[in-house]
Amino acid sequence: MRLNRLEVRRLATIESLDLDLGDGFCAFTGETGAGKSIIVDALGLLMGTRTNADLVRSGTEDLLVTGFWNDESASRRVTSAGRSTTRLEGEVVSLKELAAWTSERLTIHWQHSAQTLLSPAHQRAMLDRTLAGSEVEAYKEAFKAWTDARSRLDRLRANERERARQLDLLEYQLQEIDAVTPVVGEEDPLNAELARLSNLETIATGAAGALELLSEADVNAVSLVTDAVRAMTQSAKYDANVAQLLEEVKAAREALKAVAGELASVAEDSAPDPEELARIESRLAALSKLRTKYGPTLEDVLKYRDEVSAQLTELRRDERDAGSLDAEVEARLRDVRKRGEALSKARAKIAPTLASKLLAVVRELGMPHARLSFALAPLDEPASHGVENVELMFSANPGEQLGHLADVASGGELSRVMLAVSTVLGADTPTVVFDEVDAGIGGSAANAVAAQLAALAEQRQVLVVTHLAQIAARANHHYKVEKHVEGGRTVTRVRELVDDEREAEIARMLSGSDSSAARQHARELLTAPR
Repeated sequence: MRLNRLEVRRLATIESLDLDLGDGFCAFTGETGAGKSIIVDALGLLMGTRTNADLVRSGTEDLLVTGFWNDESASRRVTSAGRSTTRLEGEVVSLKELAAWTSERLTIHWQHSAQTLLSPAHQRAMLDRTLAGSEVEAYKEAFKAWTDARSRLDRLRANERERARQLDLLEYQLQEIDAVTPVVGEEDPLNAELARLSNLETIATGAAGALELLSEADVNAVSLVTDAVRAMTQSAKYDANVAQLLEEVKAAREALKAVAGELASVAEDSAPDPEELARIESRLAALSKLRTKYGPTLEDVLKYRDEVSAQLTELRRDERDAGSLDAEVEARLRDVRKRGEALSKARAKIAPTLASKLLAVVRELGMPHARLSFALAPLDEPASHGVENVELMFSANPGEQLGHLADVASGGELSRVMLAVSTVLGADTPTVVFDEVDAGIGGSAANAVAAQLAALAEQRQVLVVTHLAQIAARANHHYKVEKHVEGGRTVTRVRELVDDEREAEIARMLSGSDSSAARQHARELLTAPR
């Protein structure tokens, strides 16, 4: 999925740019200072690179860069205050999410990215990328298990006194909670019962008063209803409706008697059971204490109890395991050394093959006498990356000893080694960008670099900012970056060249002029067999 289109607004000297990008090899050329690298800077913003307000075109409030991959898009807006807004498919995302998304689609080799080759970690990673087996992952897992066990043992030895104090505290807290055994939801019914018991005298008085009115007073509800029954009995013999009503009145009388019986029982129970009252008050006090210490709710108390139990389990296990961890650490270390030996053998086996492939390309890039190899130096102690250091050794000239790449390679040589790595190992993304990878390169080496870039472009979309005519002439698409003054302001524009325009630009790159001789040379480059 290649990059189809790039839209840039208000970035440095670019006011507005809508750039459609082709397949294969795309070259960007232009006069020195025209702003060729601004294109790479724009893509870098989509990669999540750090930025500052200086990139925002002066006199404007923000810049905006949008990249299109078929039906997908990514954009980043940066304000003059330095704040960023990033989007994927129009939805706001974090800068980290944007960078992760674009890094699967785009790789940028900056002008100084060849410096990453100087890192032993990068050189080791290059070699490990070519391993066919799982030796690296197996070693990493074993190393992590060893270091985890060792750290745990160190922690146990260093914190024995603190662990004992923590055990005492957690055991006390667990016992305190378990002694109460709280149940979620039990407080509400307990509080209701406490309120009832605390007000039994009031309840009994009310019940006695109601009982008096219902059945015990000289004139009471039951006697009045009984009188009503007698009054209706005779007429009920002659009227079915009255008869029905009579039955209902009788039922009401029975209900009143039943209520009166219940009230009599309530009225007699005027003194609370002191033991029950004390039990409820004690229970509520215990629950309240737990909530105060471990709450604020019983749910929180029980959750804390589970956490304490888990911590105790771990601490007790640590206490039991302290004696056996020494043996485990030693066993883990033996496994690390075993896995490390397997990884070392795999590296040693593949290193000459990779070095040979890289060397073949490096020699094609104008260094016919170069030599290159990977040196594996054993370590006294296993490290996170293995039991040896891996370094790329290099010599560009005959008769010179191999040396560390960082010590012996010039800038141009480093660029060519980087290009060899890119073409031999390939790229993990469908689009690869090179920002002046040809720095320090000229002559026949330029033709070799152009050929390597063209070969890479057969498998990937390759965007190259270059000052070499040999490289530009091999491109499938040639874009010229130009700087103009419009309305008193500098403006950078980019356009794709065709036919005579391209020939004229190649001629300028060759000689700095549009002479007939330069034109002829340009035509030869453009029509040369591939």
